[in-house]
Amino acid sequence: MKVPMDVREHIRNLEERGLLVRVKRPSNKDTEIHPIVRWQFRGGIPERDRKAFLFEHVIDGRRKYKGSVLVGGLAASRWVYGLGMGCEPEEIVDRWQQALAHPIEPIIVASGPVHEEVHLGQELDQEGLGLDEIAVPISTPGFDNAPYFTCAQWITKDLDTGIRNVGNYRAQVKGRRRTGVCPGPQANQQLNIHWRQALARGKHLEAALVVGGAPVVTHAAVQKVPYGVDELAVAGGLAGEPIPLVKCKTVDLEVPATAEIVLEGIIRTDFLEPEGAFGESHGYIHPRIMNPIFEVNCITHRKDPVFVGILSQVTPSESSKLKEIGMEAMLLRYLKEHSSIGWVTGVGCYEPLVNLRRYVVVQFRRGAPQYEVWRGLHAVLAFRQELGKYVVAVDDDIDPKDADAINWAITMRCEPVKDVRIIAGREKGHAPPFRVTGAEIDKMEEAEERSAEYSVMMINATLKEPFPPVALPGREYMEKAKEIWEKELGLPPLNPQRPWYGYSLGQWDDESREEAEMALKGEYYKTGDKVAQRRMSVAPKHEEK
Repeated sequence: MKVPMDVREHIRNLEERGLLVRVKRPSNKDTEIHPIVRWQFRGGIPERDRKAFLFEHVIDGRRKYKGSVLVGGLAASRWVYGLGMGCEPEEIVDRWQQALAHPIEPIIVASGPVHEEVHLGQELDQEGLGLDEIAVPISTPGFDNAPYFTCAQWITKDLDTGIRNVGNYRAQVKGRRRTGVCPGPQANQQLNIHWRQALARGKHLEAALVVGGAPVVTHAAVQKVPYGVDELAVAGGLAGEPIPLVKCKTVDLEVPATAEIVLEGIIRTDFLEPEGAFGESHGYIHPRIMNPIFEVNCITHRKDPVFVGILSQVTPSESSKLKEIGMEAMLLRYLKEHSSIGWVTGVGCYEPLVNLRRYVVVQFRRGAPQYEVWRGLHAVLAFRQELGKYVVAVDDDIDPKDADAINWAITMRCEPVKDVRIIAGREKGHAPPFRVTGAEIDKMEEAEERSAEYSVMMINATLKEPFPPVALPGREYMEKAKEIWEKELGLPPLNPQRPWYGYSLGQWDDESREEAEMALKGEYYKTGDKVAQRRMSVAPKHEEK
């Protein structure tokens, strides 16, 4: 399967796979687009049935826009996400491991479709041009104070090394030539590092905001790869070929040649201003925060551009699916390779409502030494400061993505007084509560939220000793019954959920196995006769009558 190198090729692939909904009716970008797509995440629709939505007739309360708006097109589901990488869902993790181990540097080309239209300087101040020309939707109607770019890849460079960073950060539309930029409160966010370098030099930071590059560019940009690693090289690794770049018109940066829209300009370092409030990925409305602003000098775009938005806010969402897949692949690699914990077989970042980072599950091969289990739990905390409020270890018969199975393991295989540890000294991270006056946080870094009073709970829900078998029919009998169910009885197709058959967990001896085999042969009376010989008296001997 070919990796799509631009959004339009990806849209064609989605349509061929039945994963695209074309909306031809007039759709208000501020009141309808995100709520329509939201229903497939809050309407009881299984992930397998979620689709990308392409809105072809976009309006607001004042006008009709050129081009279209794509929402859900990058990660409505694993199937949509995988199509953007040219692979099936089961191949995604291996593709990520390959890309992280073998990134492919981008190449510079002379021209590209992103420069089909170029608008410079004072032209951007004209009615209907500048940011007025772009159909940026409101994400959380009724709460957001403006439209926000949500699929916004910010490209900046380290002023000392020249190494590029590509990060996905929201951007509030504030005027025809002005947006906010919210790289998050963490000082170690890579755009923040570049901004502080510029601040120390008394200069503004050149930046480019990219919308609608190849899907793999977004896949790489939303992940936190190590500082100094170029996300465009990781994107090339995901694609299996270099990402073509063109030079910007007004700043010393390069951007994907096949992108739909690029804003060029500077992030000012001489002042901050309020940005937000905005419905964030932690599932709550994030209060205003003092952030830098981006002044736009130039806008380039393809003819009739496709504006790409990411559905974020309450999880599951498109944003959480984008982060989940890459984050799990990176964490698994860290545990197995960098931490040398060979007993780890899988990881799961729990998505519904809790937003991935808060609830992490690590799966271990059954029989793992307990010190290796605890080492794995501690390694999760070392991977990233914001990762894990609850970190759970389970055996390899527990699906780390199945909340019911995880709760089963916690309730049956964990003794809280011995198997639960609470570690203090953690930062709160990107989540409420926000200790603010009114609706505005007055520090760029939210310093009052970075104290050491927060904590994490580690839960060891692995088996520490043999358990009896799981009380379900053996696998061969369940498989035969499934065949009868679907082929002979004509009942609806089944979707097996682990555990769907019984299996031994170590506490099952030869005698018990033999008795079960005899029962299937109808020889259970023999077992009855045998156990009768093992009677235990509980009362004085009765007189025989």
